[in-house]
Amino acid sequence: MGYRVAVAGATGAVGREIIKTLAERDFPVDDIAALASARSVGQEISFGDKRVLKVANLETFDFKGWDIGLFSPGAAISAVHAPRAAAAGCVVIDNTSQFRMDFDVPLVVPEVNPQALQRFTKRRIIANPNCSTIQLVVALKPLHDLFTAKRVVVSTYQAVSGAGKEGMDELFVQSKGSFVNDPPTAEQFTKTIAFNVIPHIDRFMDDGATKEEWKMAVETRKILDPDIAVIATCVRVPVFIGHSEAVVVEFDEPVDLERAREALRDAPGVILHDHREDGGYVTPIDCAGEDAVYVSRLRIDPSVPNGLAFWVVADNLRKGAALNAVQIAETLIALDLLAKKAA
Repeated sequence: MGYRVAVAGATGAVGREIIKTLAERDFPVDDIAALASARSVGQEISFGDKRVLKVANLETFDFKGWDIGLFSPGAAISAVHAPRAAAAGCVVIDNTSQFRMDFDVPLVVPEVNPQALQRFTKRRIIANPNCSTIQLVVALKPLHDLFTAKRVVVSTYQAVSGAGKEGMDELFVQSKGSFVNDPPTAEQFTKTIAFNVIPHIDRFMDDGATKEEWKMAVETRKILDPDIAVIATCVRVPVFIGHSEAVVVEFDEPVDLERAREALRDAPGVILHDHREDGGYVTPIDCAGEDAVYVSRLRIDPSVPNGLAFWVVADNLRKGAALNAVQIAETLIALDLLAKKAA
């Protein structure tokens, strides 16, 4: 016996990646349901090499008797159906922004704060952080444990897949059109994304930050330490898969570069690939399809006391979304926090 798992938003980029990740990691699935909107009902999605799932209607799906719900249907839809699933006894791991900052909903990256899962029982909902936050805190955690981070300045270079399949399609169409003199049309992004960079992700807030930048600050504090100050500049770049971040951290204590290297080498979920030579660093193309968070360009920042700078890259659809959600489910099982265990 395994677990009954429902995947909501199954036809989207993240939902498909969740189903793929469950199969690849041999998650103990006894039954699996692929859920989406009414217009997607009947579509087929492969689960592993031998099984095909037919998409069912999320709107009318009965969650009674289902153990785990992996949700990525959009915040407004999660707001309706995640509590409905939880009320039916299903543990919801939600990949949208809907519940992340709710006080009684744990926001979890298993390599960083698995202890927060102990608090999920009140609402039976667990939030998956923003993709850019996940890779930041995975890299930051071992360094924070050593030297205590007090201020983080991060600039992100975020792939168009963060905006879903539509964002990827727009980059493809605009790139192709540029070679045949077809003027680009911006629909998913505020400006042309092909051969361009756009310093704007999500809506603007009153203080001039975007919602994406706000998310990185508040989520990092909720996950890692409420005393860390974070300033982010989030930029959309013409890359299909893989978010990159240039990070500068100011610590409370003096930074020993070799101790920092050793901590990153030993950290779960991190691969340190830092060679001071041409190509001795990781780029988005290198990390696409990979599970790890890659750290490169590690160096002392002499412009501030106790400063350290580094480069972080990860596949935003895997560790930034699907993999982290599946790892949360795996951690729930490992900690014996679900109502039953797989045989």
